[in-house]
Amino acid sequence: MTMKMNKPNRLASELTEMADVQCQLGLMDEATHRKITARHLASAALPTAEPISAAQVRAMRENAHLSQAALARYLNMTSGYVSQLERGATQATGPALALLNVIRRKGIGALV
Repeated sequence: MTMKMNKPNRLASELTEMADVQCQLGLMDEATHRKITARHLASAALPTAEPISAAQVRAMRENAHLSQAALARYLNMTSGYVSQLERGATQATGPALALLNVIRRKGIGALV
C-alpha cells in the first residue's frame, strides 16, 4: 500500500522536473509550465480560479455590449444571478467563475 502512494508523488516530481528543464531550455512556454506545475503540485492557482469583483463583471458585460439577460444566456445562468454578481451580493464560483475568467481573458467571442 505504501508503494502505491509513493508512485503519484514520484510521478508528479518527475513531471515537474521535466517541465522545469524544458522551460529553462526554451522548449516550453511559461503558461504551459504553470499549468503543469499547478495541476500536479497545486502550487499555483489556475487562471480560472481568480476571483472577479462586481465592478469587473459589470465592465465585462458592458464592454461586450450585452444586457444582463444576454450575458446570463451565454453563461447558462439566470439574469437574477448576473444581477447579484454585479451588485456584489454574491461571488461567482465553480463553472460560473471559470466562464467569467475566460470572458475576462479572451472576450465574449470565446464562448460563441
